[in-house]
Amino acid sequence: MKKIYRLNPALFANVWGGNKLRAYGKESAEDRIGESWELSFVAGSEAEAEGRKTSEIFPRECWGKRAAKFEFFPTLTKFIDAREKLSVQVHPSDEYALANEGQYGKSEMWYVVSADEGAGLYMGFNRSYEKDEIARAIADGTVENMLSFKPVSAGDVFFIPAGTVHAIGGGVLIFEIQQNSTLTYRLYDYCRRDKSGNLRELHVDRAMKVLNTGVYKPQILPAPSSRGERVIGECEYFKVKEYELCESTAALQVSCESFKSVTVVSGECEISTADEHHTAKAGDSFFIPAQSEALEISVTGTAKLITVEV
Repeated sequence: MKKIYRLNPALFANVWGGNKLRAYGKESAEDRIGESWELSFVAGSEAEAEGRKTSEIFPRECWGKRAAKFEFFPTLTKFIDAREKLSVQVHPSDEYALANEGQYGKSEMWYVVSADEGAGLYMGFNRSYEKDEIARAIADGTVENMLSFKPVSAGDVFFIPAGTVHAIGGGVLIFEIQQNSTLTYRLYDYCRRDKSGNLRELHVDRAMKVLNTGVYKPQILPAPSSRGERVIGECEYFKVKEYELCESTAALQVSCESFKSVTVVSGECEISTADEHHTAKAGDSFFIPAQSEALEISVTGTAKLITVEV
């Protein structure tokens, strides 16, 4: 039985999307590819492996003991290519979402893969505001001026807790790790229209109920270890590590506790067990099911990897 499965992502055309993902092996008949959902169990938008949907080929026993408490697969990973700014938006907490939407809320994190000169991210407000001030700014189209903007470069990492108002700026390509939720409340979308010419839906009333009005405080990340490894994000729904290889080898372990996904964000490498061998390049993603007996995987090459588990 195979231990390592190459993932075939679900691709999405978006009005704000670009063409950078084609260089990462993502092909579509659409002009703009905004999102590539690498590890997705979302019904109707699932990734595939071996020609089968993730939910079919990776049943619950493949998730591991730590994911057993979740009703649904806990994690979703994706590449996002923002040729233009995404909407100013916010995601609800589990408490609000479960009570009002019948699904989990969404905390997420961003790993910057590349960024054009001067490009950046909007995260939280530039000072504390009252909700009536925010509501007026949404109505008159100036809410973007209230947000904290940070120029970014490749390798930057940000954790975005539920309730944080945010937007991805134009010219940024990110790898996003998030709770398995599709809940997004748009506050403002630059009067942008969809393919049918209609203004895109906003969700101001719900957004105002869940947003935090204060300043965003980024997490402080540890320096990489001597092995080029560091934890870059962690919450109940995912634990994320970055590995930086320079003609070197990283040893990854998978046990009964959790699955592990591996995504190459730059460079090339070889991913192997005692019985399997896979070549990988930037943009490739793999899924390793939880194992009844500990499994060691070696990754060799010059590359940056992002691994995700619970």
